[in-house]
Amino acid sequence: MQSKNAMRRILVLGTLLLGACAPKAVSTREAQMGEVSTSEAMMVDETPTSEEVMMDETATAEGVMTRETPSGDAMAVSPDPSMQVADWPGTPLTDAVTGRAFQVDDYQGKVVLVETMAVWCTTCREQQEQMRSLQSQMMEQTTDLVLVSLDIDSNEDIDTLQKYVNTTGFAWTFAVAPPDLIRTIGLRYGDQFLNPPSAPILILDRRGTAHPLRFGIKSSQDLMEAVQPYLEAGS
Repeated sequence: MQSKNAMRRILVLGTLLLGACAPKAVSTREAQMGEVSTSEAMMVDETPTSEEVMMDETATAEGVMTRETPSGDAMAVSPDPSMQVADWPGTPLTDAVTGRAFQVDDYQGKVVLVETMAVWCTTCREQQEQMRSLQSQMMEQTTDLVLVSLDIDSNEDIDTLQKYVNTTGFAWTFAVAPPDLIRTIGLRYGDQFLNPPSAPILILDRRGTAHPLRFGIKSSQDLMEAVQPYLEAGS
């Protein structure tokens, strides 16, 4: 009897031990709740808040504006600083009307407004009318402003330019630019300076530094406002 009771105790203890070691069964609902909790945790870790999204987008937009938004005076074009000091004014030229040999460098110490043009260009003619008006307004104020028009059309010679000046009655210096000068101006200030309908104009200050103006027709008032600071700077 004692041996049978001992065996029963052993069997009962073994059953209890096996039940304690066996994995606990998880209900379907508990399993689903566990999956939801895991999913929520992933969403918290991976999904940015609306404020974070707005901050990221704002930062990106500001970065684009910083790179793409131009700045500066609308009248002036900002060239590469390494290109600002002009060396081409030393090129030998011939006045189309008088036949006088000259260089733009001859006007060093004055303010020189230089236009690139062509006889066939109607936009150039409109711009030159504004230059005539500027010349008329400034004539009594200063002798330190010089106007020079350079014909950059390789098909136009000095005779063609002389007839044009005599017909229009413009009273400043006109000259045909030689090929080397045309090439230098294009490399220095860009192809638009070799496109007469863009009405290209630049100002050489008293020290010979070039200041290209915006493209398109500039009124006499625009031109006056552009040259005035350089005239007032003195020699």
